[in-house]
Amino acid sequence: MSKIRKNMGLFVLCLVFLSAVCIFGKGQYVYAQAEDDVILEGIYMGDIDLSGMTAEQAKAAVAAYIEELKLRTVTFGAVDGHYAMVTAGDLGLNWINPEDIDTAASLGKKGNIVKRYKAIQDLKHGNKNFDLMLNFDMEAIRTILAEQCTEYDVPAQNATLTRENGVFNVIEGQTGKGVNIEESLNVVYDYLTNQWDYEDTSIDLVIDVTEPKGNAEELSQLNDVLGTFTTSYSTSSPSRCKNVENGCRLINGTLLYPGDEFSTYNTIKPFTTENGYYPAGSYLNGKVVDSIGGGICQVSTTLYNVVLLSELEVTERNNHSMIISYVDPSMDAAIAESAGKDFRFINNLNHPIYIEGITEGKQITFTFYGVEERDPSRKVRYESEVLSTTRPDHDDIVASSSQGVGYINVQSAHIGYKAQLWKIVEENGVEVSRDVINKSSYKMAPRTATVGVNTDNPDYANRIQAAIASGSIDTCKAEAAAIKAEMAAQAQQQADLEAYYQALQQQLLEQQQQQLQQQQVPSEQPAQPMP
Repeated sequence: MSKIRKNMGLFVLCLVFLSAVCIFGKGQYVYAQAEDDVILEGIYMGDIDLSGMTAEQAKAAVAAYIEELKLRTVTFGAVDGHYAMVTAGDLGLNWINPEDIDTAASLGKKGNIVKRYKAIQDLKHGNKNFDLMLNFDMEAIRTILAEQCTEYDVPAQNATLTRENGVFNVIEGQTGKGVNIEESLNVVYDYLTNQWDYEDTSIDLVIDVTEPKGNAEELSQLNDVLGTFTTSYSTSSPSRCKNVENGCRLINGTLLYPGDEFSTYNTIKPFTTENGYYPAGSYLNGKVVDSIGGGICQVSTTLYNVVLLSELEVTERNNHSMIISYVDPSMDAAIAESAGKDFRFINNLNHPIYIEGITEGKQITFTFYGVEERDPSRKVRYESEVLSTTRPDHDDIVASSSQGVGYINVQSAHIGYKAQLWKIVEENGVEVSRDVINKSSYKMAPRTATVGVNTDNPDYANRIQAAIASGSIDTCKAEAAAIKAEMAAQAQQQADLEAYYQALQQQLLEQQQQQLQQQQVPSEQPAQPMP
């Protein structure tokens, strides 16, 4: 009996469903549409009505709408009322769910008859809306923010000092404002993907405000001399003198706040004539060569010694490749652009530091002003210790075919050194500490001569080659000087001979001109009496 009831129930359910299909099928709506490939009535993507379209037509319609959206204007609010205007297309707008069109096209047409019937019935009672899902290119947004929106940024300017006639003058700082690119990127992306109404719009960017360091009260306290050091460049060439003075000028007036790191190279670069530098001698591969900015290491070396006396934190220091004369070994600090050498230090004190640089009487002096917090009984000094020396035991002679015979250029020898620098601290006249703060190694370089050998004179060629073969620079100098003197005498003799012939030719020319003039004057005839 229960089996019969179960079968009867199933039969009735089928009858009901078939009746509903038949009733709904008046006008052949169900079957006609089920066989058709167009999207059913009442199906949308966003605000776009897809009814009656094929899947391809619907995709094309949405794509066309996306192209319209790409023309919408997006205005970014930057610093102090400035703005940048772009389009949604510039921001990489794209449509990311075209596959939902296929789902929309299959609605009411695929699946079992019950599922299709339900979908059709749902459409009779309300529209089916698929979300229009958009995305934007994060890198494109970041690039636009960086290139178009930050140009209105106002950098913070810390309060600083000028020093004139021994008196400090305070220059107040300026508050900085700038676009926070990463935070603004997130704000823009979130707004466009979640809140945008597809119309022209504007978005305020995230602006960071940076307060300047320092004030008049703080800077007025910088009256103590923390350290001062002087070196001489009295024997330097005019070009080297100009380089030292220019580097000093570029550093003078620098103010370092606590925690600031100073880079000598970044402060005085570039080494160009436009920046005030000239060709002068510098070390390269064990030789002295001319380079733009030669001598600038005396600036960094002088600065290094003030840093030591002021007991600041050195973060980068390099010794020269060969020994220098204006400070003791291990008391130098080299700069080499090609080798990436710099002299850097940090203001690790509790107060700002003002750097004064002066060149006068071919001496360079750096002085650090600040607030002295060290005990007056504390004294600091530095001692250079030479650990070993290596003296040149030979000369190097290089024959140069690019230079004429008689040319010779001699570079002095350099003794090699290994050295270290001691920091010695005394309190109340008693030594309390002694520490090695650096070790330096300087290359040995023999005396070197470049000798010209280019000549058409076999005698000169043999003589200069014999001098080179002797291995003696002094012999080469003597022979080069003798040959040069002979060539000068020959040149003078030739010049005298040419002058003689020129004078002789001039004399002959003058005689010819006189003869010609005499021939052209007619002889005077006596007058004849009239008959």
